[in-house]
Amino acid sequence: MGGQNSFDKIYEVVREIPEGKVAAYGQVAELAGNRRWARVVGYALHAVPDTAYVPWHRVVTKEGGLYRGADRDGNNIQAELLRAEGVEFVDGNVDMKRFQWNKRLF
Repeated sequence: MGGQNSFDKIYEVVREIPEGKVAAYGQVAELAGNRRWARVVGYALHAVPDTAYVPWHRVVTKEGGLYRGADRDGNNIQAELLRAEGVEFVDGNVDMKRFQWNKRLF
């Protein structure tokens, strides 16, 4: 598994995702240098330092699925943050055809 250096690469990629767009875990992994790091992306986002700005909410599953965590009121924080940026959902998932970031490696 990747170490802090890989986390830093992941954070750099996630910071590039524009407001109103999302990227899949595997997409972030590939852009960070290793397409096999999809799970590492999840670990990195879970470990974001409080002092770092990393828009973790813009990373979803390849199907547009969200992080399953909720706040104390039972609301999905990620869904609220994405909706505030204009991201729309179809059957509970992000509409990936419309909102997936299309950055290429080259």
